[in-house]
Amino acid sequence: MNFDNLHQILRSLYEQMMPLCGDMAGVAKGIAGLGALFYVAYRVWQSLARAEPIDVFPMLRPFAIGLCIMFFPTVVLGTINSVMSPVVQGTAKLLETQTLDMNRYREQKDRLEYEAMVRNPETAYLVSNEEYDKQLEELGWSPADMVTMAKMYLDRKMYEIKKGIRDFFREILELMFQAAALVIDTIRTFFLVVLAILGPIAFAISVWDGFQSTLTQWICRYIQVYLWLPVSDMFSTILAKIQVLMLQSDIERMQADPNFSLDSSDGVYIVFLCIGIIGYFTIPTVAGWIIQAGGMGSYGRNVNQTAGRAGSMAGSVAGAAAGNMVGRAGKLLK
Repeated sequence: MNFDNLHQILRSLYEQMMPLCGDMAGVAKGIAGLGALFYVAYRVWQSLARAEPIDVFPMLRPFAIGLCIMFFPTVVLGTINSVMSPVVQGTAKLLETQTLDMNRYREQKDRLEYEAMVRNPETAYLVSNEEYDKQLEELGWSPADMVTMAKMYLDRKMYEIKKGIRDFFREILELMFQAAALVIDTIRTFFLVVLAILGPIAFAISVWDGFQSTLTQWICRYIQVYLWLPVSDMFSTILAKIQVLMLQSDIERMQADPNFSLDSSDGVYIVFLCIGIIGYFTIPTVAGWIIQAGGMGSYGRNVNQTAGRAGSMAGSVAGAAAGNMVGRAGKLLK
């Protein structure tokens, strides 16, 4: 499953939903016009009642908001997206660089692991078909040789089972890791679409006295949700960098010690995947630290609590099952 295509679909969905802002602009114009009428009339009447000169400058606020409503997709959304787009592109570039380095080091590590096992006569037949056939040809048909053949066959199969179990749990956790990122991106797109479509209504309501803060709250919430993607990319970049450092350490130890075992490093990699799954659901909270927006705190708490329960359950189940099965496979290998 290619998750990059799914993320691209969410980007195109946001772009295709933007024209719906024009449908709300008509309703917003009516609300803003009525609000502007009361807004100007109240201040003119207040100045006349106090026998004070009329201050025209504060009365320009409803007209400025009305212009923003008329050209909402280009003036408001276009400006915010243009300002925030370099942030998204910068974090995406960091993630791409770290991902390429991680894949390159992973290929080098797999190659060194294969070469190390091939160099060792006791483990060469486990990974190399040629060495396995060669050792079988060197054996005869005596009862002792038949027992040796059976032991070699069982050892080879158990190694494949152990490696298959390890790869299976790794792929499951990697799938959950990608799914967590997709969940965050889907919720982000949903919030952005709703805020964008109903944005003209929020601007129109802010014209009325007592609702002026609606304008700044809408802008804060839109920017905060927009920052979910850069924060997510930075979090993925940090995890990718950690994996790169782990791979570099394993490669150095493999080059220095041919007998170095990789079982512990694979376990650490699985642990960091579990941390990443839980950490993805803290992204709304981190984005809230960058820019404050009221009304989003309860959602962030619910997401974090759900992520904690789901992550702990996934980690405990995966760890228990993997440890049990790999332990049995190790005993059989001995």
